Formats: sequence, structure tokens, C-alpha cells
Amino acid sequence: MIEGSPITVANETLAIIETRKLVYTYSGAKKAALKGVSVTIESGEIVILTGPSGCGKTTLCRCFNGLIPHFYGGKIEGEVVVAGHKVVDQTIYELARHVGLVFQNPENQLFALSVEKDVAFGLENLAVPRDEMIKRVDWALQMTGIEDLSERPPHELSGGQQQRVAIACVLAMQPDVMILDEPTSFLDPVGAQKIFEVINELNKELGITIILVEHRLDLASKYADHVVVMDEGKVVLDGEPRGVFNSEKARLIGVGVPKATRLYQILRENGTHLSGVPVTSEEASKLLLEVLKRD
Repeated sequence: MIEGSPITVANETLAIIETRKLVYTYSGAKKAALKGVSVTIESGEIVILTGPSGCGKTTLCRCFNGLIPHFYGGKIEGEVVVAGHKVVDQTIYELARHVGLVFQNPENQLFALSVEKDVAFGLENLAVPRDEMIKRVDWALQMTGIEDLSERPPHELSGGQQQRVAIACVLAMQPDVMILDEPTSFLDPVGAQKIFEVINELNKELGITIILVEHRLDLASKYADHVVVMDEGKVVLDGEPRGVFNSEKARLIGVGVPKATRLYQILRENGTHLSGVPVTSEEASKLLLEVLKRD
């Protein structure tokens, strides 16, 4: 952790988010968007939440930060518990202290005349004292590597820079959980890799639980501890990355299984067995070298 950082995170592993038989139907909808969803996310995990478009990923995330049911309304059954608090009993602004959401398009989250003012906005709404606010803003800019952009207008920045600003806005609030809804969808592979490195550093340095709604699994899988796959409003796979990605069910659903894992499956089908299931190109290369040496 950076010296002087204003955040302190405990080391113990506890459930930070739990849903129990969660059913949710949007107002006016004929069918439920979530159907009996039960998931447990441990404190300090990096979780990939994936599945086909329209499967309920974003809806589930809205339940985590209280937008459902407090903003969207509709009918909710079951239970959502975040940092020990039942979501239905908390206001959105109270839940914002625990869960921060980074939108898919960062431009939708940025509106001030400077990066610094955007990062300070959430703290102003929480009436954080000025000295503490300055400290947190400077720290969030430092953690995301954008100190030199503090006076720049957000609309003049690149997509990758805007995404870092959006992350800094959430980070300054010091949440227990940070949700990122497809954070690399507007970025090239190099920019996407840099964003994942920032996310991984925040997780490892500060212990913040990260939930990534993501389709770009080749890049994201390197950092994940836990994968949840949804389909038609239900959780259909839930577990550690290698087991989930190597399952036949993930492939049939249409999950973008990492290319390294798919290569492993093809080799296995053709009689070549690797000593483990790779999820990254680096792991696949290492395992293939072992096969070559063995043969």
C-alpha cells in the first residue's frame, strides 16, 4: 500500500456480497430478469461475471449497489446482502459507501470541467471535510496514474484516460466493492491491458473486491479468482476460472472461453494431454514446451 493511503482493508476472507434465491422483474416486464440467483462473493476476490448478452449481468450488478429496487422499482424477491447490510433496508447513497460502479461508457460518468472536480464530486455529496477530500482525490489520481491530468477537461481525454478517471471517481469513495461494467469495450488491446493492470493493482494493494462484467476473457482471465456465468437470468456456472472455462457447458452457452483454454481442449481431443488447464497464452506456452521436451 502507498504510504499515507487513507484506506485500510482487513485481511480476513469473508463474504462481502450474498444473494439468496434472488428474483427480480422490471416494472412492466412480462418475465423476470433474474430467476433464483444465489451467489457468494468473498472479500478481496476478483470476480468475472459473464454470459450472453441479455442474460442478466447488469441487472444483477444493479442489485448490488441498490439501484434495484430503490431506483428502478419493479418486483424483487429473495435477499441481497452487501457488507452485512440488506440492500432493501439501505438507501442508494448509503450503499455507495460500500459499492462503486464504473459504467461501460466512461463519458456517461464524467461531466465536470476538470478531472479533479469529477473525482471530488462523490465526496462533496457525502459532505467529506475539505482536507480529507483533497487527500482522497490526490490519492485516487495517484493510484490510477493520472496525476498529470488533474486539470484537464475529461471530454478532451482518450478512452483509456477517461476510463482511469472513472475508476478514480469510484476509488476516492473508498468502497469495499468496485463493479466495472465491460471497462475495456471501447479500448484497443494495449489500452485494455493497462486498465486490467490498474484494476489488479487496486485489488492486490488495497484488498478491494472487484467484479468485472466482461466478455474479453483472454485478458481478464489472467487476474480472476472466481467466475460466474449467467444465462437467461440464472447462474449456470460458478467457481474457479479453470474449471468453469474448461467445462462443456461454458462452450455450449457461448461464453468466450480464453483461447489458451480452447487450445487445450482441441489438443486433448486430438490425443495430446497437457499437465494443466491454461487460461493465459503464457501458461499455454509453458505447458506446450513441457510437452515438446517430453516427446
